[in-house]
Formats: sequence, C-alpha cells, structure tokens
Amino acid sequence: MRLVALPLALFSLFITAAQAQSLTIDQAQVRAVPPGSPTTVAFMNLTNPGEMDLALLGGSSPLAGNLELHNHVMVDGVMQMRQVEAIPVPAGETVRLAPGGWHMMLFELARIPREGEHVELTLTLDNGETLSVEAPVRRVQPMEMQGEGQHGSH
Repeated sequence: MRLVALPLALFSLFITAAQAQSLTIDQAQVRAVPPGSPTTVAFMNLTNPGEMDLALLGGSSPLAGNLELHNHVMVDGVMQMRQVEAIPVPAGETVRLAPGGWHMMLFELARIPREGEHVELTLTLDNGETLSVEAPVRRVQPMEMQGEGQHGSH
C-alpha cells in the first residue's frame, strides 16, 4: 500500500506545483484595425498566482507572421514604443498589457481580423510553458497612459 501511495503523493505534488506556476489570462483582446493595416496589437491581463517570478518571452498566432513584445517608454519627453525581450510577471502580481504600456504586436497579418471574431494566441513563458488564449477582436479606446512603476498598470 505504501509503494502505491508514495508515487501518487509525489504526482499530486508535481501537479500542484505545475499549476501554481501557471499564469492566468483574462480580458484578452486583439485590436480591430482598418483594411490594409499590416499590424495589430493584443492586450490582456497576466496574473501570476505562484510563488516564483515568471516572464512572458513571446508568442505566436496563425493570424500573424511575427509576434513581438513591446513597451512604451518616455525618452526625452517623447513617448516611444520599444521591442522588449520579455515582460516580467512577478509572483503574486497582475501585469496589464494595455495601450500606453506593455503589449504584443502582431506583424505580417494573414488577413484583417474582423470585430467580434476570435484570434488564437499562443504565449511562451520563461519556464518553458505555453499557454493558449482565444482573444476577441474589439475596438480599443484611445490610448490611456499607464502609471509607471505599477505592475498592475503596465
């Protein structure tokens, strides 16, 4: 009986640890763009309920030939968009991908996404995990500047 219980207990701990390291994704959306636009952008909230810091390293989508992570930064009084290698998601925090802050750019669109349809996104984390999300295509309100230094507002 002990020989059976030990592997089951270890398996249960492994599953619990794996689930604890996964990010949760909510409020995902892809920006509706006008016909002929070669790019669009994806926004969402990433919550890390685990005890270890994680980072979003990139992703892919059947809609785009290329997906990049970006952030807006103030340089000499001018807001500039910059590609980044990773978006940190600290343990116990939520990082918001939103206009004026962190976001995912989708380049080389295979077609223009229509408002109301869903776009498949696959996210790659620094722990080797991949997460899939179906993001609805929506009109995004004009850019709101996000607070600097606030993980919940990035």
